[in-house]
Amino acid sequence: MKVLKYITEQQLVEKGDRLLIACSGGIDSMGLVHFFIKYKHILKIKLFVAHVDHMLRGETSAEDRRFVENFCEKHGVPIFSTAVPIPQLLEQEGGNSQALCRRERYAFFADIMQKHQLSKLVTAHHADDQLESILMALARAGTISGMKGISPIREFSFGTLIRPFLMVTKEEIREYLEGNGGGYREDASNAKDDYTRNRFRHHIVPILKKENPNVSLHAVQFTEAIQQDDEFLNQLALKRFPYVVKKNYKDSYTLEITLFQKEPVALQRRIILILLNYLYNNSNIAQGSALASSIMDLCKTTEGSATIHLPEQFIANRSYGEIVFEKQNENLEETLLTHQVSINQWTPLQNGIRLYIGEASNVVNTPQKIFFNKYYLSSKIFTAPFFVRTRKDGDRILLKGMTEQKRLSRLFIDEKIPLIERDTWPILVDANDEIIAVLGVRVNKNLSKTKRSADDLIMIIEREN
Repeated sequence: MKVLKYITEQQLVEKGDRLLIACSGGIDSMGLVHFFIKYKHILKIKLFVAHVDHMLRGETSAEDRRFVENFCEKHGVPIFSTAVPIPQLLEQEGGNSQALCRRERYAFFADIMQKHQLSKLVTAHHADDQLESILMALARAGTISGMKGISPIREFSFGTLIRPFLMVTKEEIREYLEGNGGGYREDASNAKDDYTRNRFRHHIVPILKKENPNVSLHAVQFTEAIQQDDEFLNQLALKRFPYVVKKNYKDSYTLEITLFQKEPVALQRRIILILLNYLYNNSNIAQGSALASSIMDLCKTTEGSATIHLPEQFIANRSYGEIVFEKQNENLEETLLTHQVSINQWTPLQNGIRLYIGEASNVVNTPQKIFFNKYYLSSKIFTAPFFVRTRKDGDRILLKGMTEQKRLSRLFIDEKIPLIERDTWPILVDANDEIIAVLGVRVNKNLSKTKRSADDLIMIIEREN
C-alpha cells in the first residue's frame, strides 16, 4: 500500500497508461514486475517488460534473459529482450563499461517505447539507491544538482520515466517478493567492489543504517525537499533573468554585473546556469559546476577587464561593468585553430606555454624559474611543417606504454585539465595531422628525452610556474 500511495501522491501512473518495465531479473526489478502484475487491474494499465543481456557474464547473463522471458510468458506479459555485445563495444570504443551498458540499455528502451507507443518507462530504483546517490554526489562535488538525487519522474524518449519504488527500501522489496513466492536472479558482480556504488553500498551505507535504520527513507525525504526548493528557486531565477541578462544577437548575451550582484547568491548561481543552458542548448556542458564557478568569479568585480575561454569557442569578456558571452570572432578562431610553427624560433602560445622546435645540434637557453621539458624527434617520423591547433572530434595520441591510441577527450579528463580550457588547449601536429604532443600535458611515444641516432630535431616546451 505504501507504493500505491506514493504513485498517487507523485501522480506517476494514470488510467490507460502503457508501461514498459525495465527488468534485469534481479530482486528489485522482479519485485517491480510482481507488483504491477498484482495491481494492474486496479490501476487500469497495460504492462510490457524489457530485458537487456549485456553479454558480460557469458552463459549466466543468457540464463538471466531466459528467466525473465519465461516468467513473462507464464504470466502473459509481453516481453521485449535483446543481447548487446558490450565486450566488443568496449574493445572498439573504450570508456566505462557501466556508462556503455546504460547507454545501450536505455537506447533499446527508447526504441521499444517508440515502436509500440508505450507512454512510460518504469525502473526499480528504491530508497537505498537514493541514499547511495546523494552520498556519491557529496563525495564527488556536493552540488545542488547532485544532492537532488534521483527524481521520481522525468522526461524520457517521447514519454516519461517513473520510479514508483523510491519510497521503499531494498529489504522491503525483498520481503514483498519472497512473501509472494517470487524468484529472482542474483548478479555476482553486485558483490564486487569494482564500482563506486558498490563500495558505498557495502561499506558506508551499513554504518549509517546501524546509526538509524530509517536513513534511506530520510534520504528520500531530504531529496524531495531539495527538489521542491530547487524548482521554486529556478522559477524565481527565470523571472529575474531578463532583468540581469540581455540577449544581443544569435548566441550573444550581456550580463550587467551590478544588477547581478544585487540578486541573492542562490539566484545568482541559477541565473548563470540558465545562461549556460541557453549557450549550450541544455547539453551536459551547461551543468558543469567548475564552469559556473569560473563565471561567478568573473562577476565579483566591475573593475578592469578580463576574459575567460569557455567550451566550444565561447568566450566571456568583462569590461565596463558588463560581461559579454559570445562566440569568438572568425579571425580569432582561425588564430586559435591553426598556427604554423617556425623552425629554430620560440613560439608563444596560450595557457602560459612557449614552444621551440629546431635542429637537434642547436644549443637553446631556457629562462630560470620556468618549467620546461626537452624532447628529441626524427623528421622521418614527423613530417614538417608543424602546426599548433586546438582539438578536433576524434583526436587521438599514441602514448608511451600503450598499444592503442588514446582519445584526447579521455586524456584531458585523466590529466584533470579544466573543462573551460580544453577547447583552446594547444596541440602540436605535423603536416599529416599526426599529434606530436598535447603541449604541457603528454607527448607522442615516438619522442625521447635522450637523443637517438635518428633524431635530428629538438623540441622544448616551457610552461609558467
